[in-house]
Amino acid sequence: MTHPPAAPNYIEQQAGSLQSGDHLLLPDGNRSAEIQRVDVETDDFGTPAMVLATLTGGGGLRIAAASTVLILEAAAEVAETPSDDEGSPVQLVDAATEDGRADVDSNEAGSVQAGAGAQDKRGENDGGAAAVVVPPLPPAPPAVSGPSEEDLALIPAPVGTPESVVEAAAGAHPKSVGVLLLSERLAKGINTKSGSCLKDLSDLAQELFIILKDPENALAVADLLNVLPFDGNRGRWSSVEASLALSSYICRQLGQEERAAVYEKFLRAPEAMETDPFKARINAKVRQRSLNEPNLYDKEIFRSMDNSNPDAEREWRLLRLETLLFLRAHGGSETIGATELDRRIGNELESVRS
Repeated sequence: MTHPPAAPNYIEQQAGSLQSGDHLLLPDGNRSAEIQRVDVETDDFGTPAMVLATLTGGGGLRIAAASTVLILEAAAEVAETPSDDEGSPVQLVDAATEDGRADVDSNEAGSVQAGAGAQDKRGENDGGAAAVVVPPLPPAPPAVSGPSEEDLALIPAPVGTPESVVEAAAGAHPKSVGVLLLSERLAKGINTKSGSCLKDLSDLAQELFIILKDPENALAVADLLNVLPFDGNRGRWSSVEASLALSSYICRQLGQEERAAVYEKFLRAPEAMETDPFKARINAKVRQRSLNEPNLYDKEIFRSMDNSNPDAEREWRLLRLETLLFLRAHGGSETIGATELDRRIGNELESVRS
């Protein structure tokens, strides 16, 4: 894969290491966009093969996992000037945040100088030394809090160890190759700090419900992820997010509305962690736009149908189903209501199960 010469504020990185929040240089070599979500497709041996990067504001890229891409350095993201694409929500957020910071910094600087002048005058009048004005400390990052005891009470505790839960689910479907491959990898030990392990658990829950129509075991496996708090790592959180959205839908189908509401509350927990009101409003606007304009992989699905490639079509439909479940867990959006989402989810389930 060829790239234009790297600018001073770009660094090279393997596509398999991309994370949510990275600013990726687009294939045209002139613009960058923030990555909202990263999904990794593995080959039949479990090796990462394809990276699916969903961009903030819609759209996505397919990148070979071994390819080298260019991303903005963390320090360069603040200093980057907006490009010609003024409609990009990422650039609007950066510009608005910089303006807001500039206003706050200038106001704070004026307050400190005024306070220092007043102290100097009082010091001269009183014949004492001027007091030193200490600027306020920046706000501390929000603490990562786990689910409350009241919420956890609505989620059944696992029977045995996480490995035994996976073993029980696999034992219920001994002829399923997909379940067998995933359970064999997880039987070696479940590490909740491992992104690949969380992805396997999420995939296993989806395989159990979507393909094998086994909601009970699907929820048991998904609950191994559902109780994990958001730790700031968007890459690992994407698997937990998919598991929570799936669990919410299953519970609503089973009539367990309160339990479904708890899963949806956990899913939205990272959205309430921003303590700065200005940033929170901007994040809410960007998030609402992504909900209103989701990537449903229409082009990819139609291309697979035109090429008579049912395997590829099924994989793209699974990605579409995951997006629809995520939207349903948010109660729908301004463009797609909950009733319409239920209809579309039913259609996709029928398509991938056939």
